Amino acid sequence: MTETSPVARRRTFAIISHPDAGKTTLTEKLLMFGGAIQMAGEVRAKRSGTQTRSDWMAIERQRGISVVTSVMTFEYADRVFNLLDTPGHEDFSEDTYRTLSAVDSAIMVIDAAKGIEARTKKLFEVCRLRDIPIITFINKMDRETRDPFELLDEIEQTLALDTAPVTWPVGSGRSFAGTIDLRHKLLRRIDVEEEPTPVSGPDDPLIDTLLPAHEIDAWREEAGLALEACKPFDLDAFREGHLTPVFFGSALRNFGVRDLIDAIAEMAPAPRDQEADQRTVAASEPRMTGFVFKIQANMDPNHRDRIAFIRVCSGKLARGMKAKLVRTGKPITVSAPQFFFARERGIVDEAFAGDVVGLPNHGTLRIGDTLTEGEDIVFRGVPSFAPEILRRIKLNDAMKAKKLREALQQMAEEGVVQLFLPHDGSGAIVGVVGALQLDVLKDRLQAEYGLPIDYEQTRFSICRWIEAKDKVEHERFLNAHGSSIANDLDGDPVFLAANAFSLKYEQDRWKDITFTDVKDYQKSAKAA
Repeated sequence: MTETSPVARRRTFAIISHPDAGKTTLTEKLLMFGGAIQMAGEVRAKRSGTQTRSDWMAIERQRGISVVTSVMTFEYADRVFNLLDTPGHEDFSEDTYRTLSAVDSAIMVIDAAKGIEARTKKLFEVCRLRDIPIITFINKMDRETRDPFELLDEIEQTLALDTAPVTWPVGSGRSFAGTIDLRHKLLRRIDVEEEPTPVSGPDDPLIDTLLPAHEIDAWREEAGLALEACKPFDLDAFREGHLTPVFFGSALRNFGVRDLIDAIAEMAPAPRDQEADQRTVAASEPRMTGFVFKIQANMDPNHRDRIAFIRVCSGKLARGMKAKLVRTGKPITVSAPQFFFARERGIVDEAFAGDVVGLPNHGTLRIGDTLTEGEDIVFRGVPSFAPEILRRIKLNDAMKAKKLREALQQMAEEGVVQLFLPHDGSGAIVGVVGALQLDVLKDRLQAEYGLPIDYEQTRFSICRWIEAKDKVEHERFLNAHGSSIANDLDGDPVFLAANAFSLKYEQDRWKDITFTDVKDYQKSAKAA
């Protein structure tokens, strides 16, 4: 794979952070540098102002949070960037988990005053499971911050990840004047937008003009220590997931972002090989393969569309080509592949390994589906997780029951909620990871389908998928627990328990039944 090949030019990455660390602001500034937008919006813009471009859903604009993954493609420095802006709120962890299956690297945004927060740690653990290289951006350096060494030490101790500061802050808070590139000895000033200035190092007299006199000596000692004592950047260690290069800046003030986007172009890996059930698929292979990691409905309410987002894993996806949907064994036509910039989109004639492409879809494709040019393989890593909250839907207008069933089916296929249909014929149950997902479901059912709903408590609080090697025993369990059994979207049975005690009681009684809180896509795909 040559440096100028289409695959080598791709950089597919996600941005992860704790809520309010500045992720959406950073996303917009990266897009500005990439020429994708002319003016950045504000996360909580006034009504007359420009709204955040990556947060296009109404509830996101109202609350100033990201609740779905936005996909944005743009070019910069002879690279094609596929940026996936993930939900920051933990209630949408499933969407984030699926998104991280589709990227080759990630930017971890940390609030300089708060350091590593709970959500950041959880997202990092998912990245580590996938060996995803991470670039760290310590944000909000223009506000009150913690000591930079303290932040680096916290990353190393909390995440067990070596740090290599690539830039170092010149001051902080009100005296934040810029950063110095420790590798190339370049000074970037926050008060000018020109190219960085070459300097001799921390002792350069130019720095005397940037900091208050009483801070200069302490800063020089600190910067000198960073040069001497911190680990130098090592590309191999970074790409193996053992070391993170660290950048300092302020996304809101558009500072440090150019260093970051340049680092993605230079350091981040090109599309990686992907694990499938039968073999490893190399990104350089000529035959097209890809998998669906996200489905989004009604991105354009005027057209009631449904878009399946596909990570191309190898080969070339061409407009008009025939591809095999492995789950069904049937061919589908790739008639209108699209690149996205949040809500805006454009038809593309071809896409390569690493690209994220949207395919218009009318219920044919599901999350986790694999597309190939004929080979029967299934990509790993897009599982379903047992929900933590279960609710019944209360429909205020019984005449719209059929419309509600169709809407819930579409929402479940999209991954907004999980849908369970009880064997006893009682009303559908929806399952979510966090309560905010219920708000999103209610908001979207009203806005997109004209269905005002409420929720009702159900006697169940736990759900587990059930399996058994012995089909007779499996059937016997289902028959013995008819009122506590439901089918999920794929028709796979789940056991609904009132509480943890009830679940353990059944587990102890039925030793040949396996109760699982994670369902592997491969099993449902092959059974479908």
